Amino acid sequence: MSVLSRRQLFLLVLITLVWGLNWPIMKFGVTGYAPLTFRTLSMWLGLPVLAAFVLWRGVPLRVGREHWRELAWLTVFNMLVWHVLAILAVQSLSSGRAAILGYTMPVFSAVLGAVWFAQRLPLRAWAGVAAAALGVVLLLWHEFTTLTGRPLGVALMLVAAATWAVGTQMMRRTTIPAPTLALSFWMTLITTLWMTLLSIVFERGQWSWPSPGVWGAVVYNALGVFAFAQVAWLMLARDLPPIASTLSVMMIPVLGVVAGAVLLGEVLHWQDGAAVALIMVAITAVLWPARPTAQSSG
Repeated sequence: MSVLSRRQLFLLVLITLVWGLNWPIMKFGVTGYAPLTFRTLSMWLGLPVLAAFVLWRGVPLRVGREHWRELAWLTVFNMLVWHVLAILAVQSLSSGRAAILGYTMPVFSAVLGAVWFAQRLPLRAWAGVAAAALGVVLLLWHEFTTLTGRPLGVALMLVAAATWAVGTQMMRRTTIPAPTLALSFWMTLITTLWMTLLSIVFERGQWSWPSPGVWGAVVYNALGVFAFAQVAWLMLARDLPPIASTLSVMMIPVLGVVAGAVLLGEVLHWQDGAAVALIMVAITAVLWPARPTAQSSG
């Protein structure tokens, strides 16, 4: 088990705050505004900031042609699917509920690690998976029994979380000999181009000049999410063991739920509180490090 450095701990705290507060900000931004276009504007504003930071750090951007295919798959699983599905889902769900579902990712990641990469999961970890599943069932139950419920939004967030989990596993195992900042830049650029194409194809007829409030949400996403949090997460996901990076993930849905209630006046139901508790228990059970076995010296 690695010990977090002061810098890594600082990054985790900032990621928690930025991503946790972003859920209600993002919900506000896409309420009455085309969601794919909102995401595209955010990415085009954030990309130059990220590029300037990469150049300032003197990070080499070259990725050999033989690694382009792997880079493309990393982009699809770490960014493209997540950004498309999450922004569509948050338009129909409360911001807190979307955050809860989105951060089932570590549980998906643990299960995928056990199934695909032969990582052994103890019995308590499978109990954690069951707890997360119960939390999702509670939210689905409420969505199906409420007239304004949108179970499709729940499904989109779960697919986004599962895809992100695959991407996280891939990022930890990538063999591309390039700095994480360089990979982050290229993945962001590719995703931005695809998001632009999707917004043109599906939302061109809905385009309008954003209001000042929507612009504020766009700028927050551009600087906070795309220029900072996303890159910081990829760096931590590549460099740290799962339990360390999950210290941040555990608190993001809690902050998202509270921030949504405070900033947007979202009504919280008992299913939301129960789901937060169950998914935090699940993440702890799945990713808490096992007690080290005694090793003989020699």
